[in-house]
Amino acid sequence: MKISEVEYSGELRTRAVHLRSGNAIITDAPVDNQGKGQAFSPTDLLTTSLASCMLTIMGIKARYMNLKIEGSKARVTKIMASDPRRVSEVAIKIQMPKSGFSDRDKKILEQAAMTCPVMLSLHPDIKKDISFEW
Repeated sequence: MKISEVEYSGELRTRAVHLRSGNAIITDAPVDNQGKGQAFSPTDLLTTSLASCMLTIMGIKARYMNLKIEGSKARVTKIMASDPRRVSEVAIKIQMPKSGFSDRDKKILEQAAMTCPVMLSLHPDIKKDISFEW
């Protein structure tokens, strides 16, 4: 299934278009890699997509459990390595709304987050530091 088209715009920038919706994402190379850093870098998108996937899967599970998680937030930190240049670690702190979740609810939602498709697709050498604030 075709999902996007990505065009190189020059100056280390790309424009990706989601074919179904027409929505676009711009990427820039980061400042520490010859870029302007005026938009998400491709590796920013990688780590940000992990957080987005985790919240989405938690939302699916919460809907099934009749729980509300609107207002949940994830703060993403990315650590790069060199030789070769790659993401070596991602830290995500998920802040959940103060809604009186039971210990069982918390365990189920956390497990759902940790088994999201992006998490399962990342190379095992990438360190994942995930925390939940209830």
